[in-house]
Amino acid sequence: MAQSGYQFDEPYLVRDLTADDTVLFTRLYRQILSAKGNVSVLLQTYFGDIRDCYIEVTSLAFDGVGLDFVEGKQSLALVKANGFPSDKILFAGVVNGKNIWRNSYAKTLDIIGELQKHCDNIVLNTSCSLLHVPYTLKNETKLADEYKKYFVFAEEKLAELAELKNILSADKPMETDVYVRNAALFNESRNCSNSDIQAKVSALLDKDFIRLPVFAEREKIQSKEFNLPLFPTTTIGSFPQTAEVKANRSSFKSGKITEAQYTDFNKQKIAECVALQEKIGLDVLAHGEFERNDMVEYFGECLDGYIFTEKAWVQSYGTRCVKPPVVWGDISRAKPMTVAYSVYAQSIIKKPMKGMLTGPVTILNWSFPREDISLKECAYQIGLAIREEVLDLEANGIKIIQVDEAAFREKLPLRKSDWRSDYLDWAIPAFRMVHSGVKAETQIHTHMCYSEFNDIIRDIDNMDADVITFEASRSDLTILTALEENNFRTHVGPGVYDIHSSRIPGVEEIKAALNKMLEKIPAEKLWVNPDCGLKTRGNAETVPSLEHLVQAAKEIRNENC
Repeated sequence: MAQSGYQFDEPYLVRDLTADDTVLFTRLYRQILSAKGNVSVLLQTYFGDIRDCYIEVTSLAFDGVGLDFVEGKQSLALVKANGFPSDKILFAGVVNGKNIWRNSYAKTLDIIGELQKHCDNIVLNTSCSLLHVPYTLKNETKLADEYKKYFVFAEEKLAELAELKNILSADKPMETDVYVRNAALFNESRNCSNSDIQAKVSALLDKDFIRLPVFAEREKIQSKEFNLPLFPTTTIGSFPQTAEVKANRSSFKSGKITEAQYTDFNKQKIAECVALQEKIGLDVLAHGEFERNDMVEYFGECLDGYIFTEKAWVQSYGTRCVKPPVVWGDISRAKPMTVAYSVYAQSIIKKPMKGMLTGPVTILNWSFPREDISLKECAYQIGLAIREEVLDLEANGIKIIQVDEAAFREKLPLRKSDWRSDYLDWAIPAFRMVHSGVKAETQIHTHMCYSEFNDIIRDIDNMDADVITFEASRSDLTILTALEENNFRTHVGPGVYDIHSSRIPGVEEIKAALNKMLEKIPAEKLWVNPDCGLKTRGNAETVPSLEHLVQAAKEIRNENC
C-alpha cells in the first residue's frame, strides 16, 4: 500500500522574507509537523529560490522539500553551500513547468550530477505545476514536425522526467539513444536568426529611449493641439465582439469568404461603432478592434518570427482561456499591422481617433518566449517592430496612439530585490523605445490592468507616456493615494466602472467615483473611461454604461468650470 502524505505549497518562500516572516513560518510548521505521525509531508516551493529560509526549511521535520532549479537562481548554490539532509527527499524541479521548449538533457544532467554530491535521495520533478502549459502536443495536427520536435506540453514533460530517470539509471548515460537524440536536437540550428534585426538591437543608443521635448513641454503643445474639454471621455479600445463579428473572422480564416469581403464587413462594423460613439458623445474615439481575435495573438500573426498552435490553450483567468503565440525566432514587422483600419476610422470622423496597439512587454509576457536569447533582447526586437507601426500611424495622420501594456505588472519577479535588474531595467526602456521618435503633437496613451500598481507607480510614470488608463474600480480606487503621494505627472484615467460585470453603473455612481478621484488627481489631468476593454461585454450593457459615463463627465465638468 502506498504511504499517505500531504503536499504543502509555499511559493511565498521565494519572495524577500523578513526575519519575522521566517520566525512565523518556522513556528507554524513546527506545530503542523509535530502532529504528522506516520504521514509523509512534502514542502513544495517554486518560481524562485528560498535563499532567505533554506536553513530553516531543511531543519524542519519535512520528509521532502521541493526546490525550483529552473527559476531558482540560487537553488543549486544553496544546496552546494549548505548540503541537504540525508533523512529528506529532494524534489528537484529540473523540467520547466512554465514554458513549452524541450529540456536539454545535457544541462539538466549537469545539475543533477551536482545535486547527487550533496543529496542521497532525489526525485525528478517539474519546476512548478503544469497548469501553465497546454495539455498535450498530440493535439497539434497542423504544426509542422520541424517545429513540433522542439516542443513539449504537459503530457510530454512527464515523459521527459521518465526519460531522464532512465538515462540516469543506464551504465553509460551519455550513450543512450534518448540522450544522443536529445543532444543532436540541441546541436541543430533552428534557422531562426535574422542578422538585420540583431544588428538593429545592437545599434540602439541611449537617445533611442528618450522622447523629446520633455513631458511638461509636450503637455502644453498637446493641450493646444487637441483642445479637449475638461475630463475628456474615451474607452480603452475594444468594443463587443458579437457572434457576427466572430463568424466573419472564422469564415475568412477557413477560406469561406475573400479578404475583400472580410475587410468590407470590418469597415462596416467600424463605421457603426464610430457613429455609436459620436452619438453617445465620447471625446476620443476608438475603431472597435473588430479585426482582432486576441490583443497579443493578433500582433503575433502580423509579425515575422512567431508561430502558432492549433489547440494549445491555457487558462488565463476564471473560465477564460487563451492560446499564446510562440516566439520561434527573431521578431520583425513585415508590413503595417493596424494602419489601414485606423486611417479608415479617422477618415469618417472629425474627433480624434486612437490608433490601438499592444506594447512589446505585454506581447512578450503573453507569449511562450524563446529560451536561447534573453527576455530583454526579445522585448527590444518586438519594441522595434511596434515602433515602426507607431511611426507609420503618425505619418498617416493618427495623432493619438495607445500602446497597451496590460500585462506590464504581471511578470515582475516575486522577489522584490530582483525587480529592477531582472525586469524593470529592460521592460521600461522597451516601452520608451516604442514612442521615443514621435512628434510632440502626437499623444501617446497606454493602458494597464489585472494588477496592483502602487509599488511601481514611479516606474510607470517613468515610461513617459502622455496618458495612462488603469483598471482601478475593483480595487476601490486605492491607487489614487499612490498617484498623489508620488506626484504622478502623467495624465491618468482610473477606470470609473468595472467592465467585468454586466451591471450597468448609474450616473451618480460614476460621479461619486470621479469626485473621489478629484480629491487626489488635478482636474486638468483626469480622464474618464471604463477600466478595461469592452470586447467581452454585450451591447445591451455597453451602450447605457457609456451613456452614463459621458453624462457623469458632463455634469462633473459643469460643476468644476
